Amino acid sequence: MSQFKSDVEAVDALAQAYKDLSQEISKVIVGQDAVVRAVIISLFSNGHSLLVGVPGLAKTLLVSTISDVLDLEFKRIQFTPDLMPSDITGAEILDEDRHFRFLRGPVFANIVLADEINRTPPKTQAALLEAMQERSVTVGGSRHALPAPFFVLATQNPIEQEGTYPLPEAQLDRFMFNIPLTYPSYEEEVEVVKNTTSSRSVQLKHVLTGAEIQEYQQLIRKIPVADNVLEYCVALASKTRPNTPRAAKEADNYLTWGAGPRASQYLALGAKCHAAIRGKYSPDIEDVQAIANLVLRHRIVRNFKAEAEGVSEENIIEALL
Repeated sequence: MSQFKSDVEAVDALAQAYKDLSQEISKVIVGQDAVVRAVIISLFSNGHSLLVGVPGLAKTLLVSTISDVLDLEFKRIQFTPDLMPSDITGAEILDEDRHFRFLRGPVFANIVLADEINRTPPKTQAALLEAMQERSVTVGGSRHALPAPFFVLATQNPIEQEGTYPLPEAQLDRFMFNIPLTYPSYEEEVEVVKNTTSSRSVQLKHVLTGAEIQEYQQLIRKIPVADNVLEYCVALASKTRPNTPRAAKEADNYLTWGAGPRASQYLALGAKCHAAIRGKYSPDIEDVQAIANLVLRHRIVRNFKAEAEGVSEENIIEALL
């Protein structure tokens, strides 16, 4: 049963909840406003995100802070080369009464931080990605549903490739957003050092419950989208597919592979949420463009020419927009 009289009232409440969330998170996380906004959009859109950045940019702190503010259960999994699928999902054990019972793994939480997901072999990556997609785990022929809401934030270090297992494109496609983290500005870094080298402690208050998040996730689905905006989402994804009738010349020149239909879906869903957190009742093309880079950057594959000429994914997406 909804706590709101109308969808309009619910969108207004969502916009206010986003402001309260950002304000509370900013007590701990300095700067990184675009990253916080992207993570919250993917959470309200019921999607998972991949955070890409060098060590020390507060990726783990950001995720644990968001789980605190949202009053959700948080678990962190540190991915290593010897991690097995059962270390994530859980396993059946023989108890004292000689009965098999299922011991739940760390994936049974509302927010799961998969730290350095590219450090573990494909078999273990696949176990997490299956749980992300199915929202359940199957062990010994029994299906165990994961708690709702369920949200995976995976991190990846872009500079260190030795001893890593890069996620295949098909598995990257399961992440709604690929969120880049950059170094803080000089002023922000001064603020970070000041906060983290003193005895200052921050008490965060809970802004939303799990039930409220699920209600907002359903609300995002109900937001209407004009046909021209939906067509723009599909046209944008189509432009990235080289050697197809709707491909842009940048795609033909610089890409070996483009974004699939899941990109069109996430462009529409992300645009709805981007509009809602700004208090708009329906998204426009500007909202699609605001999240296009996050949706497309891990779904396009550059060719040798692009790498040789130093053309990045961002350059190609900018040209398409």
